Amino acid sequence: MLREKPLHAALKHWYAEDADLIEEPVAGFVIDLVRDGTLIEIQTRSFSSIKPKLTKLLDEHSVHLVHPIAVEKWILKLDQVGEVTSRRRSPKRGAPVDLFGELVSFPELVAHTHLTVEILLTREEEVRRLDRKRGWRRKGWVVEERRLLEVVDRLIIDSPDALASLLPSEMPREFTTADLGKALRRHRRLAQQMTYCLRRIGMIERVGKDGNAIVYARTDQFDRMQDR
Repeated sequence: MLREKPLHAALKHWYAEDADLIEEPVAGFVIDLVRDGTLIEIQTRSFSSIKPKLTKLLDEHSVHLVHPIAVEKWILKLDQVGEVTSRRRSPKRGAPVDLFGELVSFPELVAHTHLTVEILLTREEEVRRLDRKRGWRRKGWVVEERRLLEVVDRLIIDSPDALASLLPSEMPREFTTADLGKALRRHRRLAQQMTYCLRRIGMIERVGKDGNAIVYARTDQFDRMQDR
């Protein structure tokens, strides 16, 4: 808890209920919250760091993984003595599909009956401090912390079907990552991460090439999901 960042602490406080066990030791790990036997882990950063923990816990426990995505972010800049120099709204707006950027660490686990993922769509404040030694790549600015302003919505991903529902409805049956990136209005890298995850859980498959681009198609499993 001594190393806990403000965003993680605020989300844990927001999410906790009166009867929850907080910072509870389970199977050699410290769990953020335990509620009626379900282990609740709040992951604000890379999913790769929590993969070993999940892999071990899911053998015997139900795990609910909570991940924030900022749909609105304010950039707060501090000078070297901590005085606020500016506050502006970032042009970047997150969306549920940004989950795929993290989920590439373990897409198959979405199909695990003991795992659910919850996306919290948030408004956040990102605090940057001027530190020319550490922040030479950002003109001297380093991200010091993230702060929660508000949780505006939430979405549960509890199955491959739920994950596949994030694919844009206007996508044709066959498509490339360029097509998907255009539909998502995101960089092609996110489209590549999305196709990787959906292919690993059996929702899309490779069916050919268009020049150098791989062509993907929805599988029968995906179509059955849409028919339900």
